[in-house]
This record gives sequence, C-alpha cells and structure tokens, in this order.
Amino acid sequence: MISFCRISILHLLLYLKIRLKEKCKMTEQQKKIIGFIGIGVMGKSMVKNLQKAGYDINLYTRTKAKAEALLNETTLWKNSPAEIASSSDVIITMVGYPQDVEEIYFGPSGILDHAKTNSYLIDMTTSKPSLAEKIYAEAKEKGMHSLDAPVSGGDVGAQNGTLAIMVGGDQAAFDDVLPIFQIMGENIVLQGAAGAGQHTKLANQITIASNMIGVCEAIMYSKKAGLDPSSVLESITTGAAGSWSLSNLAPRMIKGDYAPGFFVKHFIKDMMIALESAEELGLKTPGLSLSLSLYRELAEMGEQDSGTQALIKYFEQA
Repeated sequence: MISFCRISILHLLLYLKIRLKEKCKMTEQQKKIIGFIGIGVMGKSMVKNLQKAGYDINLYTRTKAKAEALLNETTLWKNSPAEIASSSDVIITMVGYPQDVEEIYFGPSGILDHAKTNSYLIDMTTSKPSLAEKIYAEAKEKGMHSLDAPVSGGDVGAQNGTLAIMVGGDQAAFDDVLPIFQIMGENIVLQGAAGAGQHTKLANQITIASNMIGVCEAIMYSKKAGLDPSSVLESITTGAAGSWSLSNLAPRMIKGDYAPGFFVKHFIKDMMIALESAEELGLKTPGLSLSLSLYRELAEMGEQDSGTQALIKYFEQA
C-alpha cells in the first residue's frame, strides 16, 4: 500500500512538472510580440484568434479603417512595415500579390531592413516559391528566421482557427513558432525547405481549380434534370465526389450568396502563379488552364471582387 502511494505521488509530481514546463513554455511564447501586416477577409479572423490567445499584437494594413475594430490596449496600430518590424518579435504578412510581398520585405520601409536579429518572418500570402527562397536567403544573412506558410480553408477556416498551414523553412524555426500556428490552424505541416510551403499551396490551388468547374456543372446538371440541388448535395457530399468546395461553396452557389470568403481576383493570381510554376517544371496542366480562362471571363463580367463560388454565374449565363 505504501509503495503504491509512493508511485502515485511520484506520478503526480511528474505530471505537475510536465504541466508547469508546458505552462512556462506558453508563457514564454505569449511574451513574443506579433506584428501582423494585411487585414483582409482571412487576416482579420486570424488576428482575432491571436488576441483571444493573449498575444500582444502590432497591426499595419494599407487601409487603417480595416484594422480599427481590432485595436485595443494590447493590439496597437503601427504606421509602416518598418515600424511593425522594429517593434515585433514575430512578423506575419498576409497580403494580396507577390509584388506586395516584395515591397513589404525589400522596399525602403521594408521588414528586412528594420527587423531585429532573431526575429521570425512568416509570409502567409500565397506567393511565388522563388520569392520565398529570396526572403529566406536575405533573412538568414541578417540573422533572422524566415518561413513561407500559406494557408487554405477560406473565411470559415480562419474564423474557426482550423486552417491548413503549409510551411517551408528550417525545422528549428518551425518548432519555435508552432504554438502560434496552432492558434490559427489545425493541419500544420513543415513540407521542406524555403519555398516548399508555396509549392504545396500551389498544388492545393491546382486541385481546387478543376474541382470548382465540376461543382458548378453538378449544380447546373441537377437543376436541368429537375432535381433539388440542395437535396442532391445531401447525397453526393459524403460520397466519392466529396470535397471542401462541394460542402462549403456549393450551398452558397445555390443560395446566390457570392460574398467573398476568397476573392475571384486573388484566385486568378494564384492560378497564374501555379501555371507559371508548372511551366517552369515542364508540366502540362490543362485543368488549371481551363479554370483560369473561365475565371478570367468571370472577372470580365465584373465579378473580380466576388467570392470564388461566383463561377456558377458563368455557367448560368452560358
């Protein structure tokens, strides 16, 4: 009985020691000040989740009004990427286009010229793998840690903190900021060296591109066959046809809800990068090419600021 009690007490002490160590580690992580650049549809929700986790945050975006609702005593506005860089330990960027990334990191008021040694630079924009490699090389030379970490999951994933995060960079840097990633996402994978996160995201977009055509055609076919498309979805979303787009975007198509969880114009940008990268690799991607051409026509119809589910309008007009 005495031996059993001793063992139980030892187990309890060991458990408490482990929990104390974990708590200290989290406390140390929360001491890191996060700089966040880019408050779009997804960025806003990502910041909110970081706020709930107790982080002090510095914010910058080109239109300050987008950030106003997020500002409080622990979330402060900064006037430039340079101010974000010089006052933050971890800098997260999530902007629109590769040229924006280039300007934010390499411009005269850029991150790389103003961030502190040992800062963590995390670009979560969907951008070019070659640009991720360029940022990594420059950051390493200056004693900083760079990760490319684009995400997938749309506005719903950003709100719920369930994003898929695809990371490229060094294992040590990845391990250091993993607790921050875990606040924003669930499926978090280090895919390889710098640029690997971007390559993975492009594979993700290539998959979605052809799938969106199939989703639209399935809804239109259901209507033409005299079926209730919502009822059809109940059957096919759980079968072999199931996909994120079918489950999350097809219901919006049926309701005529085209509010952006992800902008048409940004999806076109992603597909253009993916097509360029595929050509560099000597790979033919006919499905991607077709989807890009349809979305370009959709943008010409005035839908560039709609959500990607607005592709159904192309088929309705056709």
